[in-house]
Amino acid sequence: MESKAVARHLFQKGLSAIDETHLKLPLEDLPGAGITLLGSGKAAPTMVRAVMRRLGKDIKSALIVTDQQAEIPGVEVLRSTHPIPSQKSVIAAERMLEIIGGLDKHDFLLYLLSGGTSAMVEKPIPPVSPDDLQRLNTLLLKSGAPIGDINTVRKALSLVKGGGLAQVSKAPARVLVMSDVIGDDLSVIGSAPFYGKGNGTKSAKKVLKRHALWESVPQTVRMVLDRRQTHTGEGEKVFEHTIVASNRMVLGAIAAEAKSVGYTPHIVTDRLGGDVKEAAGVILQHARKYENDEKVCLIFGGETTVEVRGKGRGGRNQELALWVLKGMEPEKGFTFLSAGTDGIDGVTDAAGAIVCQGDLQADIDDYLKDNDSYRYHDRYGTLLRTGRTGLNVMDIQIVVKG
Repeated sequence: MESKAVARHLFQKGLSAIDETHLKLPLEDLPGAGITLLGSGKAAPTMVRAVMRRLGKDIKSALIVTDQQAEIPGVEVLRSTHPIPSQKSVIAAERMLEIIGGLDKHDFLLYLLSGGTSAMVEKPIPPVSPDDLQRLNTLLLKSGAPIGDINTVRKALSLVKGGGLAQVSKAPARVLVMSDVIGDDLSVIGSAPFYGKGNGTKSAKKVLKRHALWESVPQTVRMVLDRRQTHTGEGEKVFEHTIVASNRMVLGAIAAEAKSVGYTPHIVTDRLGGDVKEAAGVILQHARKYENDEKVCLIFGGETTVEVRGKGRGGRNQELALWVLKGMEPEKGFTFLSAGTDGIDGVTDAAGAIVCQGDLQADIDDYLKDNDSYRYHDRYGTLLRTGRTGLNVMDIQIVVKG
């Protein structure tokens, strides 16, 4: 099997470890019949199918919010938007508040939380409007701010984030989580709708000022952050949360499969972050450590950022692949794959890209300067397309040598 085929195979094998047939869910000690099942995020359809397969007869009602079309027997599906919230996000939040607020202490709530929830379920604090949120989120995404910073701002402006949904529930609840953040930080994943340890307005203001956005955000955002001192309900109620899928789990599955097909695997980190150019330097540095070894597989996970300066099209994985490709040494080549586990990279139809030294073209700098990685990979045949996976545990990078 040639090296690009090996990298693709390993990536798919990693994803299959947490798909709906392999997802390990702690459902044994739930109260039984009469469970209200709710969920949100990119992985909500996958997670709810896994639950319904095991608990279908015990589910009183089920509703999920996601950004894709899905038909699941016994489950109502509300379609929302990502990565920018919209009026659909507000409608979804109001529906969640209505359902959860109608439960009492004799009910039981099982909530399935995954990345993407921050945009898909939102009810802003007045006078912030959905249009204001759209402008704010666009500015944050283009700034290259990491997801933790973005969610700090989101929580300070929201009635449902940072424990907001938890505060309206009188019913006991359990939250099953597919983590899409470095370190599996429950205060960050999905902006923590059931985890009341969010940040207040001071932290949100610091984030906006650190990324030079304070003067650019809508006036209503500044008004809310200036007048509020703490997040409503912050720290008052925290329900039990269980991480059921994470980036680290996928890395482990990839390493096991790499070993089975004859490679020596090394899980380097599940915390690869920062700007893509810097991350590329880290990857290249590790690759050079094994330049004299045969059949080596280096595995990275995490989530990098891109500061958008040009007008091109792409995503962080495609741009990371270009920077790694640019730094490859001709005589010591290897294959490099970088892809989002959700099958989506930026606003494109690709999960990422897969490159080797032979894919380096003379005009690479022109594409990098304009943040136009998609068109480079599309032109030279190095895009990695998987379609939507129904998963979301950040990104995966694989180096295959030999």
